[in-house]
Amino acid sequence: MKILFIGDVAGSPGRDMLQAYLPKLKEKYRPNLIIVNGENAAAGKGITQKIYKQFQQWGAHVITMGNHTWDKKEIFEFIDDAKNMIRPANFPEGTPGKGITFVNINGTEAAVINAQGRTFLPAIDDPFKKLDELIEIAKKRTNIIFVDFHAEATSEKQAMGWYLDGKVSAVAGTHTHTQTADERILPNGTAYITDVGMTGPYDAILGMDKEAVMKKFLTSLPVRFEIDKDGRNQLNGMVVTVNEKSGKASTIERIMINDDHPFDS
Repeated sequence: MKILFIGDVAGSPGRDMLQAYLPKLKEKYRPNLIIVNGENAAAGKGITQKIYKQFQQWGAHVITMGNHTWDKKEIFEFIDDAKNMIRPANFPEGTPGKGITFVNINGTEAAVINAQGRTFLPAIDDPFKKLDELIEIAKKRTNIIFVDFHAEATSEKQAMGWYLDGKVSAVAGTHTHTQTADERILPNGTAYITDVGMTGPYDAILGMDKEAVMKKFLTSLPVRFEIDKDGRNQLNGMVVTVNEKSGKASTIERIMINDDHPFDS
């Protein structure tokens, strides 16, 4: 099974890149399962029902979220009915939505799990313990398990990768919007990357207008951060090949598309 994962889609520039390149990526890689992180899809923070449906129409099987899950208040109106969208599983008990979903691909099931780190982020439930619980549930149905670990600290992401090595098919870090060049297959068969990167503005700082961000650092004054819509854009992601029986990964390929790294069909 081939799994295509697209990193944090940020605002309309990210949505435009996803719409333009997803058909090309599908043609090139022939993925069986497509996962998109959409927690920044609406103007850089949160997601709307319209965007959620658009992502599905464009080919995404699962949309994962993160610390900006609740930034668009309308999410409370549809998250419980959005069977193909998951939010961090270690949000406190009673939180709307779910943190795991199962996708049937031509008779073969795959589980997708979303979790959030706690270092430099809000103190929510332990992601390690929660993942142990959900992996036990998933293993009763499938060995193909993909984890989107939305976290700030590279150390916490690496710790999660090593902790889950051999337990899941892949651990992909999200949140920092900066793609790392450490993709690999860990010793026990888990594909890993510290951060898959973002899809959206390229001539920006983490997708935001760079002048505003620099002003914040230079003055320490309150500044409104907005998605940069004037420069070039990018798409970051990865493709993982997984054995359908064992759930172990055999290959991982990092994807970076921008003016400096044009799409190679």
